[in-house]
Amino acid sequence: MSENTTPTHTNRPGSNMAVEYDAEPIRIRDPVAEALAVLDPGDPFVVTYEDVVTAAGHSCPTASGAYRIAQLGLDALYPDNLPVRSEVEVLAAGPRDDATYGVMGRLISYVTGAAQEDGFGGLAGGYGDRRNMLTFDAFDPDTAAPTFRFRRTDTDETVEVTYHVGDVPDGGPALGNLQRIVEGTASDEERELFADVWHGRVRSVLSDDSLFTVTTVEH
Repeated sequence: MSENTTPTHTNRPGSNMAVEYDAEPIRIRDPVAEALAVLDPGDPFVVTYEDVVTAAGHSCPTASGAYRIAQLGLDALYPDNLPVRSEVEVLAAGPRDDATYGVMGRLISYVTGAAQEDGFGGLAGGYGDRRNMLTFDAFDPDTAAPTFRFRRTDTDETVEVTYHVGDVPDGGPALGNLQRIVEGTASDEERELFADVWHGRVRSVLSDDSLFTVTTVEH
């Protein structure tokens, strides 16, 4: 691990989430943040899974899957140094209006900065431009499982990450308690049982590398 992977300390308030996760944070440089003295030169933003949960508004196998797709893709693209926002293009195999690809694409965009035409256009001269770096329906995957590609614009290296969401533990009958929770009729015991099972599934996604396949894309 390079010396620049030391977490950047922030003035964030403490989390009040009712659940805790043990997930390695994602460290990513941002040249615009460095230029504007938000970060010291070479220091990364430190993005945690809890940050992604805040962006999504919930924690689920889709959100945790998006986090891991971004993490594994960036790790594979940058094995020896830190990834850099505005130098990572993200390609989604599915459409933006798909319930899975749409949510995942938004969260992966949150981590990488890659955006569609409405993204940040960079500083004067386009420095740090992130527009048109997130593309949906970009390629035909070999599987129906959610699949994303990450390309380094400086080297053209590309990796593909597939999330085998069908292999995530199903959670059993306790997941049926969700409807009663939404209706406000669930007992405390039902709420606790649901929470244990639900977040157990999320933790599986965050910790089980076998749920993902990472390959290099040859040009």
